[in-house]
Amino acid sequence: MLKSATKCPEHVGHAICCVLAVSVLDTLLPCPMHPIAVSIFTVCPTLHKVIFQSLLASISPYYSVQEKMMDVLNIPSSLRIIKPNPISSIPTNRTFRTLTFASASASAPAPAPAPLSTDPKLGPQSLGHLTRPDFPILHQELNGKRLVYLDNGATSQKPTAVLKALQNYYEAYNSNVHRGIHYLSAKATDEYELARQKVANFINAECREIVFFIRSVVNNSPNLYNYQVCFYLTRNWQVILTVAEHHSAIVPWQFVAQKTGAVLKFVSLTEDEVPDVEKLREMLSRKTKLLVVHHVSNVLASVLPIDQIVSWAHDVGAKVLVDACQSVPHMVVDVKNLDADFLVASSHKMCGPTGIGFLYGKRELLSAMPPFLGGGEMISDVYFDHSTYAEPPSRFEAGTPAIGEAIGLGAAIDYLSDIGMQKIHDYEVELANYLYDRLLTVPNVRIYGPAPSRTINRAALCSFNVEDVHPTDIATFLDQQHSVAIRSGHHCAQPLHRYLGVNASARASLHFYNTKDDVDDFIRALHDTISFFASFK
Repeated sequence: MLKSATKCPEHVGHAICCVLAVSVLDTLLPCPMHPIAVSIFTVCPTLHKVIFQSLLASISPYYSVQEKMMDVLNIPSSLRIIKPNPISSIPTNRTFRTLTFASASASAPAPAPAPLSTDPKLGPQSLGHLTRPDFPILHQELNGKRLVYLDNGATSQKPTAVLKALQNYYEAYNSNVHRGIHYLSAKATDEYELARQKVANFINAECREIVFFIRSVVNNSPNLYNYQVCFYLTRNWQVILTVAEHHSAIVPWQFVAQKTGAVLKFVSLTEDEVPDVEKLREMLSRKTKLLVVHHVSNVLASVLPIDQIVSWAHDVGAKVLVDACQSVPHMVVDVKNLDADFLVASSHKMCGPTGIGFLYGKRELLSAMPPFLGGGEMISDVYFDHSTYAEPPSRFEAGTPAIGEAIGLGAAIDYLSDIGMQKIHDYEVELANYLYDRLLTVPNVRIYGPAPSRTINRAALCSFNVEDVHPTDIATFLDQQHSVAIRSGHHCAQPLHRYLGVNASARASLHFYNTKDDVDDFIRALHDTISFFASFK
């Protein structure tokens, strides 16, 4: 049918339905984030322009290609992955940074990148160029083009040192910890506890102030804290957060509020799209028992003055839990200087394995908390009618821990420490500014968060939308046609996206092993992506 459609335009509509039906069954359901449009490219590249022109002719400029195709097939809303993105609903005070948009066709060459930075830190001897050889996954081609990995806000890649540490554990001394007297168990225990000490040194904490968690560290930390706060949080006591928090820093406290009657209050953004710390300060009162706040936003790239915020909270007797998942991998974080009561970070974002993270808690606070999980390791003595509990951190690490993952995290910390976190931060600031400046050259781009300046440093990421193009379509085309990996969606921050007036955004996020070349390749590919979709107008 497809073959005949190339010769007979009357068959195009029927061919589209066939292709889309196959795509829905074979592509959409097993892999929900793979847009149907990609199937058309791969199944019938000679038809893709005809098909897209026939479909896009009736598409609203703010409608995702993927969504329109689902309309054609009458797919139930329950199976739809992402809703239309009404860019027009962005508040009027948040306008697109618009540049002249020359007409272009899909075959037009992408413009050459402008040399916006001549900083030698970004040159051939940059930190990115020097460290890339340590990351095997980066040295591959996809669809005939080199991989450009710009999804570090979701997870980082792993250096050879971490991969070898994991392999060595499982090959040489795999055993359970804290329970055996034989060599393998003793060796595993030593390496596991050494990893804890490495984490403590990394953030300037004491070893007993570090609790390892499996799965979501930001989710599990509130679960631990729940058992304390539920004893004294009562109706009308307040927990303050910002509208830019990650879901894992919001949902657990909704559980607490439902159990206790406590009130969750949210700090809005300034006109520069940064959480309003002055408004936060005004909201603090003697009713405030806990402040939950991120250090670096995974969407806005804003960096908050945590030391000041903690000081204000302590003045009214409130405790502070800092989500440092986007800061610990990228800058020096000293919990003693910050004076935070609790701080959490994830291994997989700091070049370590997935499935583990850590909670820092002040020793006196951890000692006052009851356990929240029962099982082996967290007990002191067990009787038929009661049990006594181990001292922290063991009190909060019930069952067999993620031993290999902890050891891998220790290896990642060794690797980062050998480079130097200040060196990593300085390099990423330059790279972040370069990314921001280059992205501003792209037509009709809306970048979220503050503009960088001498007084404002953005984190090395940009969340953005391009007018008339859905972020999922952008990410898909970049991946399939250019081997550039970015993120699209709400980035586990739906309340923030609603506040910004959009359902989703695209995000490019960098790490120290990225280079200026990566940014330039991304911008070229983005220009080509926009030209492709503009050709159907």
